[in-house]
Amino acid sequence: MANILDAFKEDHTKKAEVDVNKKVRIGIIGTGWIADAHANAFKQMPDLELVAASDLIPGKAAAFIKKHGFENVKTDYKNHLEMINDDSLALDAVSVCTYNCQHAVCTIDALNKGLHVLLEKPMCVTLEEAVEICRAEKKSGKILSIGFQPRFDENMKMVKKICQSGILGKIYYIQTGGGRRRGIPTPFGTTFIEKETGGIGALGDIGCYSLDMVLNAIGYPKPLTVTGYKSDFFGKDPNYYPGHPEYAEKFGVDDFAAGFVRLEGDIILDFRIAWAMNLDTPGDTIIMGTKGGLRIPSTECWNGSIGGPMTIYHEVSGQQVQTQIPVLNTPVNCFQTKVRSFLDACKGLCSSPVPSSEIIYNQAILSGIAKSAELGHEIEIEIPEI
Repeated sequence: MANILDAFKEDHTKKAEVDVNKKVRIGIIGTGWIADAHANAFKQMPDLELVAASDLIPGKAAAFIKKHGFENVKTDYKNHLEMINDDSLALDAVSVCTYNCQHAVCTIDALNKGLHVLLEKPMCVTLEEAVEICRAEKKSGKILSIGFQPRFDENMKMVKKICQSGILGKIYYIQTGGGRRRGIPTPFGTTFIEKETGGIGALGDIGCYSLDMVLNAIGYPKPLTVTGYKSDFFGKDPNYYPGHPEYAEKFGVDDFAAGFVRLEGDIILDFRIAWAMNLDTPGDTIIMGTKGGLRIPSTECWNGSIGGPMTIYHEVSGQQVQTQIPVLNTPVNCFQTKVRSFLDACKGLCSSPVPSSEIIYNQAILSGIAKSAELGHEIEIEIPEI
């Protein structure tokens, strides 16, 4: 067993040097709560200069900048277009931190302006939007990276190492998902739950993470067909919101979704995700292969990592054995690493860390589940040529 574990070890002592003489000038589009995480990460990047911020709500961007203690940041913009068209800023890049339904338009406008883009997840709301984003990226030649910081968690990297090592053999079935017993994100207002702003609910908010964990691990095969289901039993219940029963009338997305997806390579993906449910978890993630299987313990609330030691079920010398993979508690700030890798890509030191060529498949599944659920039958997933 020691030899198996040794095969997955990695040296975490190496640190890359940062060229502070070449700074990336960046602006933030949307200054809601997720922008706080971007701002905090920016403060740790000596080769980044935040020069502008915009928000549709007057005064919100200025208050955001003051709260974070940044200086010499322009905020007097009515919208993102005014900011990205302000040539006096000499922008290199933007972080798109808006609500879901504005992801596509803001990203496309920024790419068309010749800016690199760090786009928060989910990529967008529909597959059609994702296609247009990818086309704008291709035309611009700029870096587009999608905000999937769990990829930088060492345990998530371990999942991929195991799948890529061959120890599981041919992978043919995956069960994944997760969620919260009670976790509809209304403490941040209603932009997450309204159709006009959120577009999709648990499916896009945390479902995209769950899909990325397994799809990234197996090389992001193309999705072919999907049968989807979604519901809103909790979100539409006024009793769910003590003190705010009016939220139930505003709820226009999913609080639970599930899908049965056929992937290229004869792989089946069984998926479920929840903002609210009468369970602590819909189950562990299971990856089944011809030579072994991997169990990844779920978390009570999806947090971008794993819920405990993973287990590989396989055979050694004809004996059925289990190899436990300990949880890796390395000191990695995944959000900072997400921003750091994006900056490195902007500087030409690497390719896009979370490329759209992969995440478009993630978005195709999310969009396909929603569409199939509305139609009530299985659909084929057709991704136009970029």
